[in-house]
Amino acid sequence: MDEKVRFSVIVPVYNRIDEVRDLLESLSRQTLKNFEVVIVEDGSTDRCQAEAESVENLRVRYFYKENEGRSIARNYGMERAAGDYFIFFDSDCVIPEDYFAVLSRELDAKPVDCFGGPDSAHSSFTSTQKAINFAMTSFLTTGGIRGGKMSLEKFVPRTFNMGFSRRVYERVGGFREMFSEDIDMSTRIRNAGFSIALIRPAYVYHKRRVDFRKFLRQVYVFGMSRITLKLLYPGSLKVVHALPALAVIIGLVLVVLSAAVSPWFLLPLGLYLIAIFVSALVSTRSPVIAVKALPASVIQICGYGCGFLKAYFLKIVLGRGRDVEEEILMRKEK
Repeated sequence: MDEKVRFSVIVPVYNRIDEVRDLLESLSRQTLKNFEVVIVEDGSTDRCQAEAESVENLRVRYFYKENEGRSIARNYGMERAAGDYFIFFDSDCVIPEDYFAVLSRELDAKPVDCFGGPDSAHSSFTSTQKAINFAMTSFLTTGGIRGGKMSLEKFVPRTFNMGFSRRVYERVGGFREMFSEDIDMSTRIRNAGFSIALIRPAYVYHKRRVDFRKFLRQVYVFGMSRITLKLLYPGSLKVVHALPALAVIIGLVLVVLSAAVSPWFLLPLGLYLIAIFVSALVSTRSPVIAVKALPASVIQICGYGCGFLKAYFLKIVLGRGRDVEEEILMRKEK
């Protein structure tokens, strides 16, 4: 491990011992070790210090602090990081062994101030996790909103796989403790005149939520966060961001019409679900995952759309604006 520390990997952790173990194990297998790992335990009751300090062939620094939220934890890590670039992974990620070799090659060929990469499902993930991954990345759901190869808006790095230079941090500052803090951070970076790029070969395996109930809550918060971003950046809300909410309204209208007028009004919904199934079957080659992709996609669209509609009504129509304390409590799952 004689490589210079070019990258500081910063991981906020809250009661995720098993996830941290898998993440660190994958990082220990990197073919290029020009990085350090900064673990920031954000007030966990089940601490991962033993796991962090027992990994061989890896530079790991462990810090414990009182619970204040993952954005504050990331900022805490950046203040103590040694690298020229800060890399952010979620604790539920597994990193391909050539990630830093690929990232170093891409940055050497085309330097950029801020960057992000895609996520994928590892072969060891459960069928439910793979179905959720499909729902989160498919162009038939909200994958096009998230940015990427097929996208309806500019690419926006997300903190499950995101990085930026120390120069960016020194000028823009750290993350804000809020809904969709990574979108807020990317917006501030872009507004400051820094370049942002998608580095497609630098992907990670992202476990995401392990069941549909937790997934529903996650995407519901995503929908609400879009309105929070609109309040912070009035010009940021685009028509594309409202598509899931529009889909919820249209779906409800079709269901009511099918009950009151004719079952044929359910045909568009049926065709959409068939498209989801076929797309998932082609991409995953698994009938089981394709079947589970149906409820996953419905949850993804409806959860996001309902969160968007509720926040729009309360914060925009009724003029209540942001409730920062509520946002923090929701982010802490309270």
